[in-house]
This record gives sequence, structure tokens and C-alpha cells, in this order.
Amino acid sequence: MVTMKVSEVFDGILENLKVDNKTAIAARRDEIAKSLNKEFRALAGSTDYTRMAGSFGRGTAIRGISDLDMLYILPASIRDDYKSESGPARILARIRKAVLTRYSSTDIKVDKCVTVVQFKNFKFEIQPVFENNDQSFDYPDTYAKNWKTTKPRREITAIRTADDHTRGNLRNLCKIARAWKNAHGVAIGGLLIDTLAYNFFRSTANYNAATTEKYDRMVRDFFKFLSEEEDHEHYGALGSGQRVKVKKRFQGKAKRAYERCLDAIDTEGKSTMDKNWKAIFGKPAPSSKTVEHAREVYSYVNTEEFIEDAYPIDVRYDLIIDCRVTQNGFRPASLRTMLREQKPLRSHKSLDFSIETCDAPEPYFVKWKVLNRGAEAERRDEIRGQIIAPNRRRGRHEDTQFRGNHYVECYIVKDGVVVARDRIVVPIKPE
Repeated sequence: MVTMKVSEVFDGILENLKVDNKTAIAARRDEIAKSLNKEFRALAGSTDYTRMAGSFGRGTAIRGISDLDMLYILPASIRDDYKSESGPARILARIRKAVLTRYSSTDIKVDKCVTVVQFKNFKFEIQPVFENNDQSFDYPDTYAKNWKTTKPRREITAIRTADDHTRGNLRNLCKIARAWKNAHGVAIGGLLIDTLAYNFFRSTANYNAATTEKYDRMVRDFFKFLSEEEDHEHYGALGSGQRVKVKKRFQGKAKRAYERCLDAIDTEGKSTMDKNWKAIFGKPAPSSKTVEHAREVYSYVNTEEFIEDAYPIDVRYDLIIDCRVTQNGFRPASLRTMLREQKPLRSHKSLDFSIETCDAPEPYFVKWKVLNRGAEAERRDEIRGQIIAPNRRRGRHEDTQFRGNHYVECYIVKDGVVVARDRIVVPIKPE
């Protein structure tokens, strides 16, 4: 029986999280830069005057990144031309017009502070800026009808300096934390993740020189750190101090991740260890050969599909699903309420899964996954697990059939990217 070392688990996670489309991103960035330099500086073929901001610029992006923040530094000579209330809207419209000359069939629109260029699996949010003497930038805000200040260079410098001090562990933790938030639908932005990881390393020196063989303890302590954070409406971003809004509480999911870390650490050296890490970090966590070849070992056909194989994952919105449980002669009940009250769910019941809350803006479409688990599902060769469409408006109707700790997962797909997900366990007990 093959088992994995802790270092192999986390080396594998980091390898699987590497951005795999850097070449395509760079090519699009350069073409956009050329069109803007032709428009604003009459320069042919120049890719200068751009800066990548956001997680890509900070070096904390992972595979599936869908939002790319690009600054275009405008010539100082035109600054006075855009000082009026109409200036922000006019400059963003001019950016849009310039990019359209290169990507005439691409969806390009103005959105408050940026011009959005939507490609198939990722988009550029172009923010035209004027550079200030202190290396900050002024950017246009069409809602406020004025110019505001941003300091991405300070954020990039802060994370680079701290990452050097921690021998690369800060950026690695930022990436690993993104795997967790994507696997468990934690609605937390990239800048907030990086700020929290930065604060964690400021709170302890225990992992400044850690190798991946100690990452099990590092992520355990990080999740404990997150779970004990007091509620904040916002944090001050690393380096810049700019306000980073907290969209949704993350402490509860962090506590569950911490508890799962304890379980995973307890199984070190055992065949179940990699399964426990996969329960925390999802598909990026590697599997031992014992798990990879389950189809050869067991009699059932492994029909499970993974949303990560169909779409990039970049969770940034909150999603909560529930299920209405009905049976003749009984009042309908919420599955989440039954789970909370530890009421058993028997077979031969009608289940209607639905979206209770979702703050992702329209338009988007919905996908579902119904996975049967347990000895009976395997014996019947009915584990299912395919990525499927709704069969009741945006929900799914199912019927309980046999015992097992099954689960149902829902995905919100917007612009070709999974931006929210949630899971509910369906524990069917024997009669």
C-alpha cells in the first residue's frame, strides 16, 4: 500500500496550483498595451507603460485565475484634459475604443473604474492611471466622477520583501489558502487572503525557514489564526494600508479546516493521510497510487467528475444551498435544519435542492453534482458524481434510495469561470 510524505503532499499542491496559461496572458497583455500606446503615445508596437497589479502582480495567483488587473500609465501631458467630472467616463471610453481596434469581436465594456476585456476563460480589467511623485497612482471613478488614489506598488513591495524574509513561504501560503477557499466556496478576495497570510507571518517566526515537510503544521496554525480573528468590516492591506472589505465571515470555515488539519496530521504515514488533505484543499491535493487506482481495486466504475476539469475556479461570491425533504404524511423540512438537529434522513424521501442565497451578479448559469458514497453505492455501481444541469429551474430534484454519506454540490458559472460553490451532505441512514 503506497503512502505519501507530507512534503510530497504540499509539493504536489504547489505544483498543481501553478498558473498554466502565463503565455496566453502575456500575449493578450502585450497586444492590449500596443493598442493603448498607439492611441495615447503614437508608439507602434510598444508594450511599455503597463503594470500588472492584483494577485498576478503580487506573485500569489494560482491556476484558474480569471481576473487580471492591469494598470496603464497615461501620459502626464493629458492629465488636465480629464480633470472635470466627465473625465473618468471619457478616459475609460477612450481605453475601450483603443482596445476595440485590436479585439473588435471581443466583449469590452466600461465598469465603474476599469475597462473590462472579456476573453474566453479570463478577463483583463484595465485601469488607466496617472503616476504621482510618491509612486502612487490616480485612477478614474465614474460613480464618484473624480479621481482616487491607489498604491499597488507598496503592496507588491511588501509581499516581495516578506516573501524573501520567509524564504518563499509567504507566497506559498497565499497560494495554498486560495486552494482552500476555492474548494470550500469561501467568499474571500485575493488581497484579503494575502493580507491575512502576511499578518500571520508577522505573528509568528516559527515558519520563516520552513520546508514543505513542515507545511502541515504551518497550514494548521494558519487556519487556527484565521478562526480566532475578530470580526472586521475591513482590513488594512499589506504595504498600502488601503481598506479591504470583508465580504463574508470566514472564521467558521477556517475552524473546520483547522480541525481537518488535526485529523490529517494524526494520519501521517497512513494510507488515509492524502485523503484528509484532499478534503481541505480539493483537487490540487495529490493522491497516492492507492487512491488514483481505486477503479482497478474496486468493482464499481468511477464516474465522478470534477468541476476543476471543466472550468477555471476563482471563488469570490457567497453561495448557500439547502434541500427541502418531503415524504407522504410528514411536513416538509429543511435538510440543513435536520442536520443541525441531528435528525436521521431515511431512504424513500423526495429531495428538492435549491439555491437559498447567492450574491453573484447575473447573468450566470448553474451546475450540480450528486455523488453517492458508501458500500451500497459501490455494490450497486451507482456512485454517480457527474457534473449535471438543473432539472427544476435552477435546482435539482432527487429521491433518496440507499444509505451512505452522499453529498450534493452546486456551482455558479459566470463568464466561463466558477465564481461560487457550496456543498451539503446527504447522510441517508438505514431503515
